[in-house]
Amino acid sequence: MNATEMVVLLDDAGTPIGEAAKAGVHTLDTPLHLAFSCYLLNDAGEVLLTRRSPEKKTWPGVWTNSFCGHPAPGEEFEDAVMRRAQFELGVDAKRIELVLPDFRYRAVDPTGIVENEVCPVFMARISGPLQPNPAEVADWAWISPALLEDALAHTPSAFSPWLGLQFPQLLEARALPLHEGATS
Repeated sequence: MNATEMVVLLDDAGTPIGEAAKAGVHTLDTPLHLAFSCYLLNDAGEVLLTRRSPEKKTWPGVWTNSFCGHPAPGEEFEDAVMRRAQFELGVDAKRIELVLPDFRYRAVDPTGIVENEVCPVFMARISGPLQPNPAEVADWAWISPALLEDALAHTPSAFSPWLGLQFPQLLEARALPLHEGATS
């Protein structure tokens, strides 16, 4: 993580009120800030899950969506999605679509560190083979939404809290195909 990377701070209404260094934001009293989540789909309708590196500050080693990040002050979401896809997975994101524009959550890691984010959710495709950054991604798997739904129901603690909250909303918005072999 780059110590000079900045995040956008928000008031309770979601209006930008300032910026702070990303390295100092995620604490026991994390201020509300702007982030995003992205889910990558393949042609079989499977979603890419990644297991967070053991080096991650929050929820190390848990399975989560394809990748997440924070747009820099003044950076467009699509540019931030492309930047993080390249940084975390070594791929170019394409066909980026905003599917949950108003997602917001607050969760506390087992160590007490808080995630407190307005976190729009995107779907995208990639071109080229995955080349995960080991500082970000410990493992990865393409999984059908139906199998993910079952896994979340039976082993929720194996997954990031934002994935557990986002997944039902993605199904409700019909952003993920629930039947194997379907394409979006």
